[in-house]
Amino acid sequence: MTAPTVNLSSVIKAYDVRGTVPDQLDARVVRAIGAAFAEVVVLPETPAGQGAKAVVGYDMRPSSPELSAAFADGVASRGVDVTVIGLCSTDGLYFASGFLQVPGAMFTASHNPAQYNGIKLCRAGAKPVGQDTGLSAVRELAQSWLDSGEVPDGTGAVGTVDAQDLLKAYAAHLRSLVDLTGGRRLKVVVDAGNGMGGFTAPAVLGDDAGLPALPLDVVPMYFELDGTFPNHEANPLDPANLVDLQRAVPAEGADIGLAFDGDADRCFVVDEKGDPVSPSAVTAMVARREIAKELRAGRQPVVIHNLITSRAVPEIVTADGGTPVRTRVGHSFIKQRMAEEGAVFGGEHSAHYYFREFWSADTGMLAAMHVLAALAEQDRPLSELAAEYELYAASGEINSTVDDAVAVTEAVVQVVTETAAAEGETLEVDRLDGVTVFHPASDAQPMWWFNLRASNTEPLLRLNAEGADEATMAVVRDRVLAIVRGESA
Repeated sequence: MTAPTVNLSSVIKAYDVRGTVPDQLDARVVRAIGAAFAEVVVLPETPAGQGAKAVVGYDMRPSSPELSAAFADGVASRGVDVTVIGLCSTDGLYFASGFLQVPGAMFTASHNPAQYNGIKLCRAGAKPVGQDTGLSAVRELAQSWLDSGEVPDGTGAVGTVDAQDLLKAYAAHLRSLVDLTGGRRLKVVVDAGNGMGGFTAPAVLGDDAGLPALPLDVVPMYFELDGTFPNHEANPLDPANLVDLQRAVPAEGADIGLAFDGDADRCFVVDEKGDPVSPSAVTAMVARREIAKELRAGRQPVVIHNLITSRAVPEIVTADGGTPVRTRVGHSFIKQRMAEEGAVFGGEHSAHYYFREFWSADTGMLAAMHVLAALAEQDRPLSELAAEYELYAASGEINSTVDDAVAVTEAVVQVVTETAAAEGETLEVDRLDGVTVFHPASDAQPMWWFNLRASNTEPLLRLNAEGADEATMAVVRDRVLAIVRGESA
């Protein structure tokens, strides 16, 4: 009897695999995906005369060991030798792919609830695998095996599966990129949210991997690896999940707080008062350090930022001698432009930070180390340091449910541009990603801008607004929301 199958279109998304266990993802399904990954990605890019190899890692979710083992069996069934690095963060898997120069797979559902799991796939050197770069072909091949009942089962596999611990090498590589030994001693509260930050932070910021101690006093919060997330969701983008850290930092008399998401590829920062430091400010702060390094090396630095980061980011990049490049929202666009431009660094509003020295992949830990270094190299508190980069007031992302996102967006643009024209004001409108309306500073009004983008998966319209000050931003935010939601402006 043929086993029931799943429609892989429901779990293989534009950039990764994500679904519930076991109804959408089980050992049979991921074994098929592993075999397809070997056929579509690993074998075609293996140099002639060399053995095909891949690397697999996984997070702390209860289902991750079983699923990753089945995936490794599927990969090995196609004649590929698999190195399993075991528990790791997503950027730990990217490190392994770059360090070993082999394709990789990371089992994680990031910040999603415990019943979820997923896979992030990459080519050798941590190059992304997305819908247009192999993921569609992986889905189609795996689906054909599942539909026919001929899923490779790993028996008689001609590839090997072995284990290798790369945690110390990962930690040593990050430390080689940022020197944390020369500044003042810092007290750091780290909220791992029971995710993989509880595994990587003691190795990188502490001495658990056998590296020398750093001038850091780390106060751990929720370091116990627990994929059921008993304390709070491992999603610091939601302000509710930062509350514990915001209370702990001033209570501990700490200099800084760091919060990681479930797979520890994103990092959020709070200052000594417990106030969040925006990802845009972190982007500008790290960009300043990377620009200076590039200029010292005699290279012209390029920094990538998505279009809803603060206007402060391109302004600071330009003022420091760098070239800012604006992209659409989404890691695939950032990574693509990183490669095209040879960019030294890239940052997103969602707290993903990308480094050329890290194979142009994203790593929250490296961004955190840059912030720690910037803080330790001077005597001011983080709140004062961050103020240099927090130049404008931002709304944050606000979602509204709409029936027709395109029609609503065009209505907003029409009303706003007509109002501006009647007031003698000039607006710039672009459609790089949704619609962005920008008002440069004038005699009559300060600078402001807003962006409206439709969700790809839900009937939502996302608003981000920024102004020269809080009052300006609030007027723009409220006016746009009134039109979007059919209220009187």
